[in-house]
Amino acid sequence: MQVEPKKSLVGQEYEVEVGPVAHGGHCIARTDEGRVLFVRHALPGERVVARVTEGDEDSRFLRADAVTVLDPSKDRIEAPCPFAGPGRCGGCDWQHAKPGAQRRLKADVIAEQLQRLAGLTPEEAGWDGTVVPAEGDKLPAGEVPAWRTRMHYAVDAEGHAGLRRHRSHDVERIDRCLIAAPGVSELGVEARDWTGMESVEAIAATGSADRQVVLTPRPGARLPIVELDKPVSVLRIGERDKAVHRVHGRDFVRERARDKTWRVGGGGFWQIHPQAASTLVLAVMQGLMPRKGEMALDLYCGVGLFAGELAERVGETGAVLGIETGKRAVEDARHNLAGFPRVRVEQGKVEQVLPRTRITEADIIVLDPPRAGAGRQTVAHLATLGARRIAYVACDPAALARDLGYFREGGYKVRTLRAFDLFPMTHHVECVAILEPASKGA
Repeated sequence: MQVEPKKSLVGQEYEVEVGPVAHGGHCIARTDEGRVLFVRHALPGERVVARVTEGDEDSRFLRADAVTVLDPSKDRIEAPCPFAGPGRCGGCDWQHAKPGAQRRLKADVIAEQLQRLAGLTPEEAGWDGTVVPAEGDKLPAGEVPAWRTRMHYAVDAEGHAGLRRHRSHDVERIDRCLIAAPGVSELGVEARDWTGMESVEAIAATGSADRQVVLTPRPGARLPIVELDKPVSVLRIGERDKAVHRVHGRDFVRERARDKTWRVGGGGFWQIHPQAASTLVLAVMQGLMPRKGEMALDLYCGVGLFAGELAERVGETGAVLGIETGKRAVEDARHNLAGFPRVRVEQGKVEQVLPRTRITEADIIVLDPPRAGAGRQTVAHLATLGARRIAYVACDPAALARDLGYFREGGYKVRTLRAFDLFPMTHHVECVAILEPASKGA
């Protein structure tokens, strides 16, 4: 029997009243017929014409862009970036909102996720309900902080670098990204011919002059010659093995945080806001208050940022175990922490390595998992170790809230939560939650 194709609603326009913000950089609206729309480029309380970008007549919800604003919010401004807007670059979500409004929107999302997924009010999470901007990012409406020290450019078929459109493989050509840090902009990636490349990552290390370009070529393509006014190292992603190979220059950059230098190799992970690493380390240490002689875990430890600070504070009578999946990150962590004989770094997935260590007790724990979160299995294991305090660093409020719910099942409560606006103009936000046994003080 032939099945009739579902009728696409892409291109259909609805005049709607925009409701609350939702996780992901959009707001919720309903059509007169009751259809749910996730609307980008809108703000709560506005009346807009929303054009459907994804969905059909049987979809549970539709995705849409606000293409005409009939009744604007007082928080709306003209987007400073010429490449922002419906159907354009998908990198920024809130170019059309005043900076203070952006932080309020992020706070609303955190509060909603905490309530829905963890059953926590802001008061129960020890959170004052605010999202704190980084120093230097407190700019007037219409000015954009140039904060992004790592930019991943897509390359179109003609060799032009740009950024992906929202939920699309299409490339929006740009001549400059306003949120790119000065050290990235000076590389001039947008003005170069990248024929044969799939993507170009540009890295400008914080606190050093190190610059790096990581190239991902299309099958069979030759690498371009990269000549810049300033020294820059070039790496490439292997066509078959997907490993990172050095073309010329160092295969690492030197990052600075909390008056320390950290080697980060192979285009590996490092916080992309120049103040993020120091801000998060300080928040974690203020929450944990490490003591001499304590046993500490640093899970998803990367190149050892938190482990290094923990090692200094627990001293020669304490110990730190770091666990990290990436082979190169583990090599860098061992290099960065070589001066601390009581620090050990193991490679592998946390849920596999931690049980093998046969560690049954820990005094303090830091976990900074990927965007998906740590998950029920890992959280359940951590809850058995009896830590007096746990610091959870999260870049996704939904994953954070889910895991906080799992911690509550394991006998832990949230002592404090802090939120930092380390991704201005986007919907992303960084949180640090400090947990302690629920029985404490009972």
